[in-house]
Amino acid sequence: MKRRMALAVLGAAMAAPLVARAQAAALPFDASWQALTFPRLAATRYALEGTRLGIAADQSSSLIYRGLDASLRGARQARWNWAVGESVPPTDLSRKGGDDRNIALYFIFMDAASAQRLRPGTSPQRLLSNRSARVVMHVWGGNHAAGTILPSPYMRGRGFTIVQRPAGTGEGSVTTDLGRDHARAFGQAPEALVGVAVSADSDDTATRLRASISNLTLG
Repeated sequence: MKRRMALAVLGAAMAAPLVARAQAAALPFDASWQALTFPRLAATRYALEGTRLGIAADQSSSLIYRGLDASLRGARQARWNWAVGESVPPTDLSRKGGDDRNIALYFIFMDAASAQRLRPGTSPQRLLSNRSARVVMHVWGGNHAAGTILPSPYMRGRGFTIVQRPAGTGEGSVTTDLGRDHARAFGQAPEALVGVAVSADSDDTATRLRASISNLTLG
């Protein structure tokens, strides 16, 4: 039974996409990113520096988001470099209100029909609350082993965290198969990649972090 389920998930990840496969493209950190802040919380600071995003959190939390051009909706691979100079403590990423993390990189998907109806300039808050949105988050942080998949405590089954690295300092690079990530989290292949977001927060632990992401590429 377990073998049949594993094969079904793998088959879903390898199924023919409903949108054309995207050519590899660098995704710059520029003025196209929108900020989403939260009431009564100081905002994490993001320095948009072209190929690099600087991140500074001081007992703070916020998110930045970029909608994707239709030509990137078929992207099924992502690559990036990241580094953490100062880290938040290890936290339980499954716990609402106690889940500080150094970096979370969100890949936001919708079914093809919903993506077609998506209006340019849709706010990140509106998109993330859309019932058809499905979010896979790659995270550096937490007290979980690398490779752990956790349901987001905020998204009611529409978002999952994949732990890349537990809390701590260092640097590294990631190459990931977005189709396989989506299938592992939701049991089916993705349709349209509509947006990317970054968040970092240190409000729950009342600490600070310094980090960066660079050379983010989709393809």
